[in-house]
Amino acid sequence: MQEVLKYVGVWWPYVIEACKALAVLVFGWIIAQWVSAVVASRMRRMKRVDPTIGTFLSSLVKWFLLLMVFMAVLGIFGIQTTSLVAAIGAASLAVGLALQGTLGDMAAGFMLILFRPFVVGQYVQAGGVSGTVKEINLFFTEMATPDNVQIIVPNGKIWGSVITNYSFHKTRRLDLVFGIDYGDNIDNAISLIDSLARADSRVHSDPAPWIKVTNLGDSSVDLTARLWCDASDYWDLKFQLTKQVKEAFDNSGITIPFPTSVAIYKPEGPAGPGNA
Repeated sequence: MQEVLKYVGVWWPYVIEACKALAVLVFGWIIAQWVSAVVASRMRRMKRVDPTIGTFLSSLVKWFLLLMVFMAVLGIFGIQTTSLVAAIGAASLAVGLALQGTLGDMAAGFMLILFRPFVVGQYVQAGGVSGTVKEINLFFTEMATPDNVQIIVPNGKIWGSVITNYSFHKTRRLDLVFGIDYGDNIDNAISLIDSLARADSRVHSDPAPWIKVTNLGDSSVDLTARLWCDASDYWDLKFQLTKQVKEAFDNSGITIPFPTSVAIYKPEGPAGPGNA
């Protein structure tokens, strides 16, 4: 019996330490889960914060707290964590150097989600490509071209370049250029374009349509029409109004100059000193 008590007395402190460590681990896990859920809930309530960044921050908080719990458990067993922290730091540095491109994309993705220069559904030009944004995550952005081709662009390439967002503003200015012959009546051509523009309900009255002579070309007088419309109507208005102006010019006898080739006549006959 004394031997049993002696054996228990030797191991009893270790059992107590193990119970303490288990209690810290369990309660630490519960607290980490609770704090992560609170952070995620608060982020979801913030309308200007993208859901992706809320998920990322909640996950980051959770793993940071679990790391602190793990360090506390090691301290209970008397393990010096200073050397462990140094080893983790060295390993993190090595991994960071090996994955610096990926980490750069992740940092750029965080900035894109935080500052939101564009959102899903907008048409943008970024990273040297153009398309409609389909997805934004921490490492890459997925786009689709107008002919529905998928493009995957690393976030680092996007954040390090100029971003042009064609869908950011609700309205856009449509510029149309029409060339007429030098012998045509300029005022008549301007009046036709103006009447067609004002008759289309998609063209805004404020600012009013602006139509002026903007260039005297080699073979044409160029008229530029600047019209404001909703961004969603831009392309349909451009194509339809171009067709309508062409038909109106045809009906009014206004000519749109186009390049012509001049055939050089060479008389047929035997080659000679004068015909060579």
